[in-house]
Amino acid sequence: MSEWEPELEELNLRESLAEKMGGSEKVERQNQRGKLNIRERIALLLDEDSFHEIGKIAGKATYDENGELLDLQASNFIFGRGQIDSRTVVIAGDDFTVRGGAADASIITKQVAAEQMANELRLPIIRLIDGTGGGGSVKTLDPNEHSKGSISTNTYGRGARTYVPLNPGWEYVVSNLATVPTVSLCLGPVAGLGAARAVSSHYSVMVKDLSQLFVAGPPVVNALGIEEVDKESLGGSQIQTRNGSIDDEVDSEEEAFTAARKFLSYLPSSAFENSERSATEDPTSRTDPDLNEIIPRDRRKVYKMRNIIESVFDESSFFEMSSSFGRSAITGLARLDGWPVALLAGDPYHYGGGWTADAAQKVVRFVDLAETFHLPVVHLVDNPGFVIGTESEKQATIRHGARALAAIYQASVPWCSILIRKAFGVAGAAHSPGHRFQYRYAWPSGDWGSLPVEGGVAAAYSAELENSENPEQLLEEITERLNKVRSPFRTAEAFLVEEIIEPAKTRPLLCEFANLAAPLRGGSSSGFGYRP
Repeated sequence: MSEWEPELEELNLRESLAEKMGGSEKVERQNQRGKLNIRERIALLLDEDSFHEIGKIAGKATYDENGELLDLQASNFIFGRGQIDSRTVVIAGDDFTVRGGAADASIITKQVAAEQMANELRLPIIRLIDGTGGGGSVKTLDPNEHSKGSISTNTYGRGARTYVPLNPGWEYVVSNLATVPTVSLCLGPVAGLGAARAVSSHYSVMVKDLSQLFVAGPPVVNALGIEEVDKESLGGSQIQTRNGSIDDEVDSEEEAFTAARKFLSYLPSSAFENSERSATEDPTSRTDPDLNEIIPRDRRKVYKMRNIIESVFDESSFFEMSSSFGRSAITGLARLDGWPVALLAGDPYHYGGGWTADAAQKVVRFVDLAETFHLPVVHLVDNPGFVIGTESEKQATIRHGARALAAIYQASVPWCSILIRKAFGVAGAAHSPGHRFQYRYAWPSGDWGSLPVEGGVAAAYSAELENSENPEQLLEEITERLNKVRSPFRTAEAFLVEEIIEPAKTRPLLCEFANLAAPLRGGSSSGFGYRP
């Protein structure tokens, strides 16, 4: 027998006690709510048997009068390293069975260490957030002896005193946005610091009817007497995915794990690397004659942009993000000849593809994602301009639109634009970084300018129309005259657009772009600051 057998036995005991989490009763209560516990979540998310836990036996121990261990209450934060599709990642999650994840039951240095690990080892990090995500509780003010903490455990406010707020390790949360792919899965009620951590990520997901997100929960809001709310009405996924706080909503925890794995499959492990190419059997030479007929000649009629996306990119490779927010702009990741690319497109079903304030905010974050991780951008353009009107002005559309323009013009990644239909005004100019070489193709359906003819005639010829005896006839005559020079071929004559192509041949040209762009990708961090 080893001289160290007693210590090894104690180690095994402490590890087994940690695996009890908050105890059988609280674990059962978690399951009754339709929620998995943190260890079940980690096992389902990671490759089988790949999890290596760090700080497993950290927690609050109790001893008898002889100093012998009686019990161990594990920390409510579990982290370590594991693998997803054989690639190492950092996984970090809240244990709601231990005081709902509040700071009075946590060892905050574990959470800081998880962010540091991801940052310094340049590994993607996935946060499984359930509760306050390391945030506080008024129990930290409890003067009872058993509630007191110490400097060594970093329980800043514990005991008969309060403290000036601070977020330990937040510098790493911020730094990680510019360094490694960061995913946050909201898997229960998420409040305070947990909510801030959730939105400070590149991709975030909520589970319908299971997770909610808010600055402060219903008890705090209701106590103010302003309104009476429950968790769903205050911060359900229907709210948070439509206001842009959270990217996507899914129907189950398992779907959230699948989404996280798929998102990461398009990205490198860090901003210091490039995404890997995937094998594909979809030929680069594939054409689609249906695309020649997909755009209606009547400019007032819409079409389905997602059908074009499914046609020109590798089969089943499109991963859409933030589909419920800023819906006139479609954003997502896709592949061309196996190469991951960032896809931006207009959706004519929403404001004709015109950019709202929400759409502009969505574009900023998405372009920043592409720039951070060296993803070439493909932009399928159909944008009649910024949405106009009183409501648009109230939402400061031009302010948010200018930020989108800044993000696009600051982008250094390879960029290819396909002018599908409309590109008008200031927003139309956001189809590409206009100061760079224009890797750009136009379809014969292309329609562009300062203003659409339909809306611009009345403004440009207002004096003539006011003085005309038959303004309707004059308007028709002017419109017809202008439409004769509206053809995209007139633009190509002056080399103001580089190429007009047959829509059916779009995929081969995009695959060529992806292969040309592949060796031009960064491979080292530019120090670019991602804007959450």
